[in-house]
Amino acid sequence: MKEITAKELELNPITAISEEWMLITAGTEANYNTMTASWGHIGSIWGRSSFGMGTAICYVRPQRYTREFIDREAYYTLTFFPPECKEKLAYLGSHSGRDEDKVGKMGLTPVFEDGYTYFAEASLVLVCRKLYQAPIVEEGFVDKSIVESVYPTKDFHDLYIGEIVKILVNE
Repeated sequence: MKEITAKELELNPITAISEEWMLITAGTEANYNTMTASWGHIGSIWGRSSFGMGTAICYVRPQRYTREFIDREAYYTLTFFPPECKEKLAYLGSHSGRDEDKVGKMGLTPVFEDGYTYFAEASLVLVCRKLYQAPIVEEGFVDKSIVESVYPTKDFHDLYIGEIVKILVNE
């Protein structure tokens, strides 16, 4: 993997996240978990430089096992893969790490660095330092039909904003 700067990153975040999906991963070699996500945002906020602070937002429901790891750790990663990994991502999103070694079953190779985990098969990794966490609340919805269609059981996601501290691309 090669480290690049945010200005060098070429990515359509809408298709990369919603169509190609990503893994949200938190934890270390001692204990980690990952989940597939098709919701998220990449942009900037809270400008610490001339072009703002590069940030990534991910959303995690309270019942997801990965949430325990994101809540506990200072870092999380958003990992994107080549198209041939889509079936693996589908499996990782529909099975819990509480119940099995789903990463091993899918043949992915975890890479452990300074307080975070990603996968060797990735095409792109965003290493994020957690800055902010908040629950999505029903009262915030202007369009109430979203609550009915996405949250019929009221299991609202928490959102996590992370500063992108490292960007890795597969050479």
